[in-house]
Amino acid sequence: MTEFAGELIGTMILIILGCGVVGGAVLNKTKSQNAGWIVITLGWGLAVAMAVYAVGGISGAHINPAVTLGLAAVGEFPWEKVPMYIGAQMIGAFIGAIVVYFHYLPHWKATEDANLKLAVFSTDPAIPNKFANLLSEIIGTFVLVLAILFIGANEFTEGLNPLIIGFLIVSIGLSLGGTTGYAINPARDLGPRIAHFLMPISGKRNSNWSYSWIPVLGPAIGGIYGALFYKAVFEQQYNILFWCCSAIIAVVAIASFLTSRKEN
Repeated sequence: MTEFAGELIGTMILIILGCGVVGGAVLNKTKSQNAGWIVITLGWGLAVAMAVYAVGGISGAHINPAVTLGLAAVGEFPWEKVPMYIGAQMIGAFIGAIVVYFHYLPHWKATEDANLKLAVFSTDPAIPNKFANLLSEIIGTFVLVLAILFIGANEFTEGLNPLIIGFLIVSIGLSLGGTTGYAINPARDLGPRIAHFLMPISGKRNSNWSYSWIPVLGPAIGGIYGALFYKAVFEQQYNILFWCCSAIIAVVAIASFLTSRKEN
């Protein structure tokens, strides 16, 4: 299997299981309806673990453009492979979302709330505030990539690393996911959002494109900064990109603070 196929299949598995657990929790007349946030975060964590087990030995199981960009930014992954990896991740996420659509086929019509139907596919903020929402996605993805790197610096029993990464996803979801639904992955949000837009889902709403840039840009910035921060703080390798990203995030944080004060 090629690296392209590995990333495509890994991301597809991630979305089938991840968006699948959301569908079970929010759509009407499923046996897991109203399962709650803990079940959703656990489902996403296990989804990541299974995807990493599936293709980790083939492509490294980035299954996330933010991870790919972060590793490339610190020289741990060749830039020439970045477009291919991100393309595979986007296609895999789209295909995975189509599978979820067909899996829950009778439940779309049974569910009246169009917002819940969109929630199966993509994220949405609890309190809309563009700068605050962007900052949340930056922070969540920063923790993700930083933790992936320091987890990788430790030795575990062979085969245990994917489960540790899965627990990391659960931890981020429980601790930081309540603001935006923690996309922390541009492909995870954009691919299924496109699927929601294209598929003939009964009673669906618009796909909220006005918000869609936040779970793409936020994770991209956070992923790059997480990798740069690891290199700077853990390995004392500072560079101009680290300081530029630090400045960008400071600006977003200040803007988030100011807009929140204005709204209050």
